[in-house]
Order: sequence, then structure tokens, then C-alpha cells
Amino acid sequence: MNMNAMMKQLQQVQKKVMAAQQEMETAEFAGEAGGGKVAVVLTGKGDLKSLKLDKSVVDAEDVELLEDLILTAFHQAKERLSAQSEAIMGSVKMPGLPGMGGFR
Repeated sequence: MNMNAMMKQLQQVQKKVMAAQQEMETAEFAGEAGGGKVAVVLTGKGDLKSLKLDKSVVDAEDVELLEDLILTAFHQAKERLSAQSEAIMGSVKMPGLPGMGGFR
């Protein structure tokens, strides 16, 4: 493979990576718990964008339940973010270099 062709392939991969990163930055990922009574939204960077609590889960006598519901909703959203990130980045394939197999 000549050097010019390899550089063009690498530039194409770089464009795909940048597009994938931008797609992730603008994406939002929701998670919920307690039948939707606790809901969170994360940005593609993993930042907490919003948290919604139904009044029925706010009980001063059972703070631990509310904490568990928030954590569950957060982890669900984080799992969705991770899965989408892996799917997007996994679609970007690196070209093979002479003497080396291609990799993802």
C-alpha cells in the first residue's frame, strides 16, 4: 500500500471518529426507576442533565429508598450511554497497515 493511499484512509477514519464523537456529545440518555417515579437524563459526556422525582418517592422516613432509586436510574442511563458509545465507535474501522492486521 502506498503512503498516499494510507494517509487518505487515515484521514477518512479521523473524520468518522470526529463525527462519532460529535454524535455522542449531542446525544442524551435517559434512565428511570420506581416505575418512572425517578428519572435522569445524561449527556453523551456522562454529565447529569436532569433529575425528576415524583413527590411520592420523597419520604423523610425512607431516604435510603430514594437514594437507591436515583442510583438505579443513573446506572441505567449510564449503561445506555456506554452501549451507544461502543456501537458508534465500533463502527469506525481502522485500515490495515502493511505487516499488521486491520483493527477496530
